[in-house]
Amino acid sequence: MFFLRLLGVLGLISVAISLGVYFLSGDKRYLRFTWQLIKFTLVLVLVTIVVIAIGRIILF
Repeated sequence: MFFLRLLGVLGLISVAISLGVYFLSGDKRYLRFTWQLIKFTLVLVLVTIVVIAIGRIILF
């Protein structure tokens, strides 16, 4: 659970920074990068949740 919280906080910080850079520069690359960060973070969170769930099912 600590890993999920840490991943969420780091994901939010990185998305906020990349959105801030986009708003300051106006370059579309940073907007694409932000979208990729959001997708990667969601996939990583889902994979982590599935691994934790499988671990609990096996140990139960």
